[in-house]
Amino acid sequence: MKRLLKGGRVVDPANGIDGARDVLIDGDRIARIGADLPVDGATVVEIPDGMVICPGLIDMHVHLREPGQEHKETIASGTAAAVAGGFTAVACMPNTNPVNDDANVTAYILARAREANLARVYPIGAVSRSSKGELLADIGDLRKAGCVAITDDGHPVATAILLRRALEYAGMFDMPVIEHCEDPSLKGDGVAHEGYYAATLGLRGMPGACEALGVERGVLLSELTGSAFHVAHMSARASLRAVRKGKEAGVRVTCEVAPHHFTLTDEALATPLAYDTNTKMNPPLREAEDRDAMLAGIADGTVDAIATDHAPHHYDEKNVEFDLAPFGIVGLETAVSLSFDRLVHAGRVRLSRLVELMSLNPARILKVNGGTLSEGAPADITILAPDLKVRVEAAKLRSRSKNTPFDGWVLRGGVAATMVGGRPLFVNPDIRMSFGHE
Repeated sequence: MKRLLKGGRVVDPANGIDGARDVLIDGDRIARIGADLPVDGATVVEIPDGMVICPGLIDMHVHLREPGQEHKETIASGTAAAVAGGFTAVACMPNTNPVNDDANVTAYILARAREANLARVYPIGAVSRSSKGELLADIGDLRKAGCVAITDDGHPVATAILLRRALEYAGMFDMPVIEHCEDPSLKGDGVAHEGYYAATLGLRGMPGACEALGVERGVLLSELTGSAFHVAHMSARASLRAVRKGKEAGVRVTCEVAPHHFTLTDEALATPLAYDTNTKMNPPLREAEDRDAMLAGIADGTVDAIATDHAPHHYDEKNVEFDLAPFGIVGLETAVSLSFDRLVHAGRVRLSRLVELMSLNPARILKVNGGTLSEGAPADITILAPDLKVRVEAAKLRSRSKNTPFDGWVLRGGVAATMVGGRPLFVNPDIRMSFGHE
């Protein structure tokens, strides 16, 4: 089927496009982009005024929980949340049960993703067997099975020598090692950022240096091996300094920041509701200076990607004492609105930079298709509504879990529609737009 998207503003940083264009889709591919394209038998989709057509967004850090933790999320429910949030593709972390340290687990994840037939799913394999930090997983087999990166996310790689070997091995396949940067001895049994609010509430703290030490280790080993090293969910200003220094020295280091780390601070531990476990994540919400550093890194180009660290947990698991609750929040369905509201409309970044952070750069880091509307590219498209008023309602999230600290927030900017392979998989009911029939 041919569709002609008419009337939108096309933003495609990979091709230097930012302006009024038509987009012709033929089957599952981008056929042509230009001004006033002829209809030529295509179904015309009139894009409402003010809407933005951009390459499909890619979330390079999600937890889909399947196999083994389907009460929190399934691949089907997680990818439904993804397309509702504007994401045409997600990369899923290996800390499932069993851990994705084996080609058979990777094959299972990909099979379930094909059954769901929603957002594309790119599995990420484990660095070590069972993510125990003892023996390397068979990285070559994981790569052949479809993994695009390796990580022991949820834990740092246990030793420097193991991280070095992982970088060397992954480098043979030009595949990044993604690291949950943390010094376990300094973290201890901390549950919140070490600072005023944790001390006031009697919560055990973990300082920003705990993360930064892991970043410094990774940057040094990336320099040593020449392999690609990616810092997951960066939150501390000292970590940003380490990444910036590494980049200045030519090290192959990249990093991501999650929306909660550029919007919230550890003050959320105490207000409006003290001990709300939806403010418990790892790395933790940090102090204002750290949050402001993340904003500065996003604006100046040091930060490469925005990723959600979508971490669904069942209500019963979160509805316990703060110390006992698991770390993490859901993020797929709030990321676009938070990014528009706090970055674009706040004047911190241009829209083209946001598309780089949420589409182009994740595709480049993971070396997957996407991030561009070039002719012949997959027709993975996100249509954004920059001025749409969005009210976050946890109960209405498509994710199987509802653990978000943003319930009730009113934000400016959202998603109008999401297309994967030319198929419209999500159309916002608040926006009048028809894609015709398949």
